[in-house]
Amino acid sequence: MKRLLNLAARVTRPAPVGTTPADVVLRENKWKLLRYRRPAGSPPPRETPVLLVPSLINRHYVMDLLPDRSMAADLVARGHDVYCIDWGTPEDEDRFVTFDDVCDRYLGRAIRHVASTSPRSKAHLLGYCLGGTLAVIHAAARPEHVASLLLLAAPVRFKNEGSLLEAWTQSPTFGVRPVVEAFGNVPWQLMQSAFHMLRPTLNLSKLVHLLDRAESGEFLDGFFALETWGNDNVSFPGACFERYIEELYRQDLLARGEFRLSGRPVKLGAITCPVMAVTFEHDNIVPAASASCALDMVSSTDKVHLHLPGGHVGAVVSRGAQRSLWPKLSEFFAARDADAAPQRVEARRVAKAPAEPAPREPAPREPAHVAPPGRGHTNGHANGHTNGHAKAEAPIVDKKRKARAVASPAARKKRATRSP
Repeated sequence: MKRLLNLAARVTRPAPVGTTPADVVLRENKWKLLRYRRPAGSPPPRETPVLLVPSLINRHYVMDLLPDRSMAADLVARGHDVYCIDWGTPEDEDRFVTFDDVCDRYLGRAIRHVASTSPRSKAHLLGYCLGGTLAVIHAAARPEHVASLLLLAAPVRFKNEGSLLEAWTQSPTFGVRPVVEAFGNVPWQLMQSAFHMLRPTLNLSKLVHLLDRAESGEFLDGFFALETWGNDNVSFPGACFERYIEELYRQDLLARGEFRLSGRPVKLGAITCPVMAVTFEHDNIVPAASASCALDMVSSTDKVHLHLPGGHVGAVVSRGAQRSLWPKLSEFFAARDADAAPQRVEARRVAKAPAEPAPREPAPREPAHVAPPGRGHTNGHANGHTNGHAKAEAPIVDKKRKARAVASPAARKKRATRSP
């Protein structure tokens, strides 16, 4: 009975979402730029602001889900000046909005505005999912205002990754042009049904899980908040969608170095700023290899790969994310800020988590600063982003190998003569 009463209370009075106070500082067409307010009496923020770039086809408040599950609020509390793009809702006339409009004109204007508030004239970029794809493309074409780049479950290579989304988009029976001509903007219902088909039994398993945990008011608040977000989708501007599918999914031009933004070549090798790629063990929308490959393509010497348990959405907004992900995001930005203590950053070997869970006995050794992962939530739109048990690792610098690499031939010869 208690479970049913809890369910009834939450269904009729769901917890509000996206409640962190923010001001609209820029607006164009349907999109707007938000700046999250800092609590009264807070010390001055860090020198370089952070711009959150969410996916184009989802609401931005996944970054600010609940007061106690808000990535944006967490970054603000850790001393960052945080901005976020709200892409808004496209209408019929937006069927002609192109990929260049979104990735160059809109995103570029947001980056320039945020960067203008910093003495460095730069901003840290955090792109999530398709927002990360937009961020990495813009950073490669126009890197002058990008202080660092953090790619959160962001696809970069779209072919040969074995995902169902790849298989569907490669099918000759999927006519992109007829869909755009028929609908204008690609309806969100069409895209949501595709995500649901990634895991057809998800809704049933979600309901079972919901009934099992219905005694917990905290669980129900998180569950219904994520369901609200997962079903609050937006349509995809037609012209932008057509190029996204044809040139990224079907031709894989970004990974091949042949994509162009407003006529300008997009070469990921042009990116030299610090880069961090975050992937998830059970992400059935963006396979880990599709996102982590960006680190092999950029020219940055400071790059980090963080591989965590969880799925595409649950691992970002769960209690586990508060312990194992959000602190890492802040640490990455803070360590590379202009007002941070000077540090020598050289080429790093990227440490990736094993594909299979580590054995329980003996217990795996982990760095002391890596918090144990927690369990995430599942989401209807995100199609079952459940958490696994893979180990998260920080970058490793092999000091001995580095020392051997920088030693001169004369020094190596001298050491050899001393050897017995």
